[in-house]
Formats: sequence, structure tokens, C-alpha cells
Amino acid sequence: MTITKQDRILGTFYGQALGDSMGMPSELWPRHRVKAHFGWIDRFLDGPQENNAACYFTACQFTDDTSMALALADAIIACDGNIVPEVIARNVLTWAEGFDAFNKNIFGPSSKAAMRAIKEGTPIDALENNGVTNGAAMRVSPMGCLLPAINLDDFIEQVALASSPTHKSDVAIAGAVVIAWAVSKAIDGHSWSAIKDQLPAIALAAQTKQITTFSASMASRIELALSVACEPGGIETRMDKVYNLVGAGVSTIESVPAAIAMVEMAETDPNRCAILCANLGGDTDTIGAMATAICGALNGVQAINVSLKRQLDQKNQLDFDQYARQFLSLRAIKEQDDAS
Repeated sequence: MTITKQDRILGTFYGQALGDSMGMPSELWPRHRVKAHFGWIDRFLDGPQENNAACYFTACQFTDDTSMALALADAIIACDGNIVPEVIARNVLTWAEGFDAFNKNIFGPSSKAAMRAIKEGTPIDALENNGVTNGAAMRVSPMGCLLPAINLDDFIEQVALASSPTHKSDVAIAGAVVIAWAVSKAIDGHSWSAIKDQLPAIALAAQTKQITTFSASMASRIELALSVACEPGGIETRMDKVYNLVGAGVSTIESVPAAIAMVEMAETDPNRCAILCANLGGDTDTIGAMATAICGALNGVQAINVSLKRQLDQKNQLDFDQYARQFLSLRAIKEQDDAS
């Protein structure tokens, strides 16, 4: 069966939403609490009332991860494939105010602080935005759909520009570049084995382009995550080790390598990936969104379980097909520009 680029772009959008929605009920809970409360998550569930991050959502709803990814996607479309930070910020702010995100435990700390400053009139160029949380990486999958992964310097620059309304730190940009690069390579039909071998070098180039923090190495952490994921032993043993050794928190240096590990452990199956991420503990919705977006790009929308896809469609009332068509056209223009 031939998987087209449009199938892969569509798979990315559905993968993002699937991983986010499946991971929503357990988000920001420790691994032991996820196990004690849920046993094993293998379907869409309501956010528990006692989870102060997930309590606002019902089964199959996605969180700020996908809402902000769509805010980015809408900004890309509105600007004909150009990256305009002010439009991205305006779209994120519109979503945030509509969802009352400033007053709920929804926004990450870096995004909340940046959006508050932008709302008060501070220009994006004047914001430090040196936070190391994962708000840039969690929403970046549309950039992978847009940009061909050819010129690494340009790719890093464009992802940094898209991240700049909320995140400018070296590690936050490196994490976003890793996710976007993996998505982009997958859309061009590259295998996971080829992509994962590139990711440490991609991470190193992005993190060292302009050093702003004293963070651990994203490249080294990705290598660690992949080595854990490939160890012999049961899935629970390896998930424990990802959680305890790599980390599954909201910092980019933990959640992006964890997401790469989950793609590997799920053997790139988006449905299995979403379930594994939901049961990992920690920042389950974000790790799920990033990892399952990559799986969707690798295998196309055909790989998304038909029942899960139907539930996402019915609950969220979004035309991902339209996004896929528009991004396919915008990507083709980028490819032509790169070729000329």
C-alpha cells in the first residue's frame, strides 16, 4: 500500500491529537498514582476531578498541546507558509483567553509568563523566554509538516522563530527541532531506523547553535533514551527505566527524549504509542502528543485505529483533512524553493 505525503501529514495531526487525548487523564501524575488509579489506560477516559490539570476535560478531548499546535498551524496557513511570531502569539492568546487558560492549571509556566507579557504589550523580540519547559516541542509538529528536512541551519532557524513567542532557550529549541525533524523526515518516507540515528546529531546542532543555559545534553539524553528503549526485557521494566532514568517531566530535556523512547518501544505503531505514553506517568499528554505525532507521520493516517479516529472526529469537530491538504501545498512550495 502506498502512503502519500498527504496521508503522512494527516497522520501527524491525528497522531498529535490521539496521543494528547489518550494521555490527558493521567497527565502530571506520578507513575505509581497512574497505576493505582487507572490500572491500565487503553481507551479515552474523562479527566479525574482530583487531577487539577485534567479535570477540565472529558474523554477524547485534547489539551493545550494540540490546541497550541493548531494555533501554530492556523498561523502558518494565514501567513502562506511564512513564520510570523506575532501571528502565532495572537492565535495562542486567543485560544488561551477562550479557554480561560490563565486561571486554570493548563498553561506551562514559560508559556503563561510569555503570553501574559505579550498581552500587556511587550514585543516578542524583547522577551527573554529562556525557560526550559516543553511548550515549544509539544506544539511543533505542524512545523515538521511544513518544512522539508534538507538545510539544517535553516530548519533550526525557522523552528526557533516559531518557538520564540514562548521559548527561546537552547534546550527548548533543540527539543522542538528534534520532534519537527523526525516528523519531516517521516513525511518524506524515511524509515524510523534511519531517522533515530540522526536525532542525536540534530539535537547537538540545535542546542549548540546559540547556548543560553547550562542544560544537560539533548543529544546524550536521546542516546540514553534509545538505549533504554532497546534493552531486552518486558515493556513495564523498560517504561519504569524511562520514567526513572530519562525522566517524564515537563522539562524539555526529559520529555522529548522520553517521547523518542516511546516511539521506539511502540515500534512506531501510533495506537500502541498513545497507550504506552498514557501509562508512563509524568507529562503523559505532551509525551503522547509528540511521540504519536511522529508515529502518525511514519505510518500515515491509515495506521490510526478507525474507532479511535472516529471518536476524535466526533468529539473535537475538526477538519484535519483540510489541514493536511493545505500543508501539503505549502510544503510543496518550500520544496521548490529549496530546489531552486
